[in-house]
Amino acid sequence: MDDNLKTIERRLGVEVSYRGNEFTVVGKPLNAKAVVDVLKNLYIESQTVNGKDKVITAEMVHLAILNANCLEQDQTNDNLTSELSNHIDKKFDDIITIKTQRGTIKPRNGNQQDYVRNIITNDISFGVGVAGTGKTYLAVACAVEALERQEVRRILLTRPAVEAGEKLGFLPGDLTQKIDPYLRPLYDALFEMLGFEKVEKLIERNVIEVAPLAYMRGRTLNDAFIILDESQNTTVEQMKMFLTRIGFNSRAVITGDITQVDLPRHQSSGLRHAIEVLQDIDGISFNFFQSKDVVRHPVVARIVDAYDSHDQKMNREKHAKKIAQQAAEKNANKTNDEQSD
Repeated sequence: MDDNLKTIERRLGVEVSYRGNEFTVVGKPLNAKAVVDVLKNLYIESQTVNGKDKVITAEMVHLAILNANCLEQDQTNDNLTSELSNHIDKKFDDIITIKTQRGTIKPRNGNQQDYVRNIITNDISFGVGVAGTGKTYLAVACAVEALERQEVRRILLTRPAVEAGEKLGFLPGDLTQKIDPYLRPLYDALFEMLGFEKVEKLIERNVIEVAPLAYMRGRTLNDAFIILDESQNTTVEQMKMFLTRIGFNSRAVITGDITQVDLPRHQSSGLRHAIEVLQDIDGISFNFFQSKDVVRHPVVARIVDAYDSHDQKMNREKHAKKIAQQAAEKNANKTNDEQSD
C-alpha cells in the first residue's frame, strides 16, 4: 500500500507519484534530488539475489534516507539523472564489504565504512560512539571474516562484567552461566554470522573464546582477533592491561560509549583516558560515531540528541551558577576589605 513511498514523502517533505516504473518527485530542489538518490539506492538494493527478489523493508528505507546525498545546488535538472547514476555507481563500487559464511555484510554509512577500513588496516582500532551505530556488530563481522580467511587462528571476545546500575546479587550456575548475561550481545552477533551449531563447535575447540576482561591478565595473545566491548566500563588500569596483551599477528578492536559509563563515581573510565593518551600513536585508529550514524529505529537518534541537549543545558547552567558564585564571593571579600579599612 505504498507505505515506503509515504515514509519517504514524510521524512523528506516531497510528493512522489508513479506510473509503472516512472516516478515523479515534487518538492524543493535539494529534497527532490535526495529522493531520487533514495529511489535509485533502493532499486539497487531490491535486485534479485539467488533467484529471489529482495523485499524492501522499513529499515532499508530508513537507511537509504540517512545515506541520501544531495548534489550541488547549482546543478541543473537536465543532467540530474546521469550525474546521480554516476554518483551512485561510484559509491557502490567504493563500499567495503565483509563476507561471512552466512552472507555479505555492508557498512551502512560513510562513518561505518571508515571504521571497517581502519579495522582492516590498523593493529588497534577504537570505535567510540552512541548506541545503535553498529560498532560491535561490524567488529565481530571483521573478526569472523579474518578467521574464515585464516588470517588469524582464533577470535577472543571480552567485556568488563560491570552491573549497569543494578545490584544483581548472587547469580546461580557455573562460571559460564554467571558471565553469559554480560556477553550475550557478542554471542548473538556470532550466531547470526556463523550459525548456532558452528559457534558451539568453535567455542568447544577454543577457536572462539568469550570471557570477562578480568581473565585477560597475564596472557599474551598471538594470531588472534580480539574485541573489547563496552570498554567505557574499564578502569584505566584494566584498559592498559588489555592493550598490553596484544601479541604478534593480532588485531584488537575496542568499542564503547563514553556517555554510558557504569563505573562507580570515583573511578575514571579507561576509554576516556585511552582517547587522550593514544590519539597520536601510529597503528592505532579512532572512529567517533554520532546520532546521525544510528542504524536502529529513527527514534533512537532523536533520543540520543535529546539527552545530549539536556546534558549541554545542565553543563551551561552549572557553569553559570559557578561563575555567579565566584562573583558573589569576590564581592563579599571586597566588602569585608572595605569594612576593615
